[in-house]
Amino acid sequence: MDILWSPWRYDYIRSSSKHASDGESDCVFCAVLQNPASDDEKYIVHRAGFNFVILNIFPYITGHLMIVPFDHLPSPVNASKEITDELMDLAKRSQEILAEVYSPDGFNMGMNIGKAAGAGVENHFHMHLMPRWAGDANFMTSIGETRTIPETLETTYEKLKGKF
Repeated sequence: MDILWSPWRYDYIRSSSKHASDGESDCVFCAVLQNPASDDEKYIVHRAGFNFVILNIFPYITGHLMIVPFDHLPSPVNASKEITDELMDLAKRSQEILAEVYSPDGFNMGMNIGKAAGAGVENHFHMHLMPRWAGDANFMTSIGETRTIPETLETTYEKLKGKF
């Protein structure tokens, strides 16, 4: 089995865990929602009834979205059916939009629940959705510890914000 190491992720996970706690006051998602800046400045591309869709500001790849409940909840188990139903509906819609805008070869979609599972924000569950292309993990990421993102967050935001 080949193993590709991504040590730059450890620094991100370590820095993110400093912000994770049982309280909402240190939650990055709750902080985004309390920030008086506009959705454009926070990269929130859509607000629904129980969840919002936001660009990941530390993207693995162009178009990396997160679907996040408004409520500060550690796991889908703690969420109402309304929240999780809407979250899945938003995931399906997000996949359609990313397919339309970027024409990827595939998608990664998932959640990391708890620190041991890799959750960078361990007490406010959220779903990641990323478009993927054959060959998108190249030598820059694998060897050079550098991701190449071909467009700015502002450009990605402008492409996606009116699509929901």
